[in-house]
Order: sequence, then C-alpha cells, then structure tokens
Amino acid sequence: MVQPKIIIDADTGIDDALAILYGVKSGKADIIGITSVFGNIPVELATENALKVLKLAGLEGQIPVSQGAAQPLVRKVDIFPTFVHGSNGIGDVEIPHTAQRPVEEAAAEFIVRQASELRGELVIVALGRLTNLAHALQKDPELPSKIKHVYIMGGAVRVPGNITPTAEANIWGDPEAASLVIQSGLPITMIGLDVTLQTMLHQSHLDALKASCKPENRDVVGFLNDSMQFYYNFYHEANGYNQCAPMHDPLTMLAAIEPGIVQTEQLLLSVECQGEICLGMTVADLREKPSVGTPVNVGVQVDAKRAVELLLGVF
Repeated sequence: MVQPKIIIDADTGIDDALAILYGVKSGKADIIGITSVFGNIPVELATENALKVLKLAGLEGQIPVSQGAAQPLVRKVDIFPTFVHGSNGIGDVEIPHTAQRPVEEAAAEFIVRQASELRGELVIVALGRLTNLAHALQKDPELPSKIKHVYIMGGAVRVPGNITPTAEANIWGDPEAASLVIQSGLPITMIGLDVTLQTMLHQSHLDALKASCKPENRDVVGFLNDSMQFYYNFYHEANGYNQCAPMHDPLTMLAAIEPGIVQTEQLLLSVECQGEICLGMTVADLREKPSVGTPVNVGVQVDAKRAVELLLGVF
C-alpha cells in the first residue's frame, strides 16, 4: 500500500504532539514536513515544540519544519489559551532541546511548493487554525487541483461549540481563513467535535501503555503521560471529565491514515464570519433539499475504541 505524503499543519499543543508522534511512528504515512501556526500558543513556540517532538521521536533533522502564520488572516490575536495546554503548549513538561532549526521557507510557500512538486499526491492534515492554508491558496489559486486531500480538525455540526455555544476553537480562531479554505474547492474532510468528543483517552489507557510500550518508546510514553495531566485537569475543570480528554488532533491524523475509522457524510457547509455568538460557526444546510454552502465530507460517526487502540498501538 502506497503511503500518503502528508504535511502536518499544527499549533503544537498537547494533542497536536500526540498526533505528530502517531503520524511519524505509525509506519503508514510519509510525513514530508510540519508547518506551524499560531493557536494554542504563539507560532514561534509551536515551531519549537514541533522540532522538540521530532527529536523525542528520534527524527531530529529528518523532517523539515516550516514556521507559518503568527496572526489570523484579517484579525489580531495577542492572548493565547495557555490554561488549556500550559504556558509552553505541551502541559508545562520540559523535553530536550534540539539543534534542528526551521527551514527558511515560510509555511505557505512550503505548502505551495510541495503541492506543485507532488501534484495530486499531497495530503494536508490541518490540526490548528487554517491560516497557513488560506495564505497558500492566495499565493496559488490553482492549489485545489494539486492537492489530493485536506483533513481538518475543526468545526461542530450537530453538537455545541467548545469556545462559544456555536463555534469550535480552530474555526473560531480564524473564521475568514476557514471560510476561504472551505469555499476553495479543495477536497476536504472535516473531523469536528461531532466525532472527536466521542474519542476519549483515559489515564487507564496511559497506565496500560506505560507497562506495555516498546523500550525505545519509554521516553515518548513518559512525555505523553506527563503532558496529558495538564489536559486532564483542564477538561476536569471545564467539563467535569474524570482523568480523560478527547483526542481532537490524533483522531484527525487517524482519519488521514486509517480509512474507515471515521464515517463521513457529505454536507453543504458555510463558515459564519460575523456576529458575537455565531462567529466561527460551521453551518451545515441540513434541510431536505440543501442548497447553501460548499460540499465537505463531515465526520459523523467514529469507532472510538478502535481509534484509541490504533493510536496507542504504535508505541
């Protein structure tokens, strides 16, 4: 089976790190690069975390990392949700620094070049705000014809949002970029809260993993366990969850690598870019005869038990 050629676009927080580690450890994907974006943390810190995670995985210097957007497409952000992922973005856990530095090519240029060189083969797994992809589309309007598929962690269709009553955080964080990407004609699968909130990683999973992981992955699993404690605490305070948290970004990576793990439905989708309550809402036309929006494959069901098994099985 031919491995998909993937760029991971991430605001490297706790679950982004797990998604990256799964991607590079799975043996089922050719990760040709990581692009960073603001979101959980400033873009500079997201870049540094991606580099450190690659070193932790034993891949220092083997996968290029390109720094991307520091701000939304048209808005401005100066406060980052460190209460979700910690001040350093990875649960305030310290992992070794790396000598690898980001490439000089900015994320949008990196995406455009790779899409042109790999015409029809490139898959993008977007785990954060969609700003880098929006900039890439502005640079190359022909991009939709060059990219095989885009998997987006974002949105909420039949469930409430997680940052406002209607909006999921990644879409809300740059709604104009999300709207541009959705309307672009790119082939898109959206892995939103409808399925990610069903896919929970429990402390008991990590306890079992610590006992069964391969010796070469002990440091990786130790990092996962330690960083997840911050995430668990956030979800306990915010949602009342007990020693568990949803796997937003890892499920999106799984969807790109493991066909069938998420079942999708094609819906006509729009992104709301105005209003205080509905800003960032992913609006699906659910009428009997839908007519408003752009066709997007939306995750509607997930084999959550199998997803967690596959996720942790690589370690």
